[in-house]
Amino acid sequence: MPGLRSVTMGAWVGVGSRDETDGHFGSTHFLEHLLFKGTTRRTAMDIAEAFDAVGGEANASTGKEHTCYYARVLDTDLPMAVDVISDMVTSARLEEGELETERGVILEELAMNDDDPSDVAHEEFTAAVLGKHPLGRPIGGTPETIKAVPRDAVWEHYRWHYRPETLVVAAAGGVSHEELVDQVSTALTIGGWSLDEAVAPRERRSGEASSDGVPSVGVSLTIHRPVEQANIVIGSTGLAATDERRFALSVLNAVLGGGMSSRLFQEIREKRGLAYTTYSFASGHGGLGTFGLYAGCAPARVDQVTELLIEELERLASDGITSTELDRSIGQLAGGLVLGLEDSGSRMSRLGKAELVYGELLSVAESLELIRSVTVADVQDLAVELAGRPRSLVRVGPFGD
Repeated sequence: MPGLRSVTMGAWVGVGSRDETDGHFGSTHFLEHLLFKGTTRRTAMDIAEAFDAVGGEANASTGKEHTCYYARVLDTDLPMAVDVISDMVTSARLEEGELETERGVILEELAMNDDDPSDVAHEEFTAAVLGKHPLGRPIGGTPETIKAVPRDAVWEHYRWHYRPETLVVAAAGGVSHEELVDQVSTALTIGGWSLDEAVAPRERRSGEASSDGVPSVGVSLTIHRPVEQANIVIGSTGLAATDERRFALSVLNAVLGGGMSSRLFQEIREKRGLAYTTYSFASGHGGLGTFGLYAGCAPARVDQVTELLIEELERLASDGITSTELDRSIGQLAGGLVLGLEDSGSRMSRLGKAELVYGELLSVAESLELIRSVTVADVQDLAVELAGRPRSLVRVGPFGD
């Protein structure tokens, strides 16, 4: 990104919560924390000081299918960032004492999330829709799995998944590709990894749908929380990340609940004043995805708002969208795509996911062309399919369980 004095770089490992097996549940989230707790070359304080000393920032995120360790620094400090992040990925110690300390930290993190009724609603919705499928498990683990997983299991998970064939390094900003390649190669070699070009990257996840463990009927779930506002999430399975209809889904999502002009916002908030926040959402993964509608409202209005959420989805399926809505949503998506690419962190994430998930990086022009190729019929056909799938409902609020 010419003219930018900063760089965001990320080390993406193709492992997420869906990849955990019996005895290892919670290991992926544990590693996100533990890799900052020291390596064979650095203490936890060394890692923290390295970024603080240059005004940079470092963090990590765990997903259902990948984990990313990333840093944002000045362009002149990129060699340091590459060295430290690579050191963490290749040479973490995972000491027993640090693991026990982080066990408490993660339990506090889970407790914090459990205090957020919106988080609870979304987490339980995913579990209800996907059931016993590995994608239905919470990304961060549960208090039970975090308490139970031993250090040896976390170590095994680390040694099996953190290796050259699973790693993607992406960067955006004031960076030279050739210099970055040299920096990464040097840092990984120092970390003890053998960079044999004959070793093929681990295969990407299959885009074929797998319904093992996914319920064939919808689930209705009410969870008690002593709060002033009820949280509603209703929906079904969606599209896989690589489904060719994902651009039509983006347009559908924008029309239904993607902004202030969307149908949900206009009908539930603007016209009726029943909610402050309402939207639709979609999440795609390898082989499966979820699609849902959300609203937060007064407990006494839960039934009315739930009916309105369903009505708007079914009206979209029965009547379709207008050409005006199509044009507005395409404009919204196109503008959002281009504006988002002005941020180096967004660019870095786009690169990493393109390599891990899709196997290709669409240019901005190609992405815009695919968005603009969506038709009114494409959106209605997809709406009919989504509206006809088994629908699950989760309500969190001051109700009986």
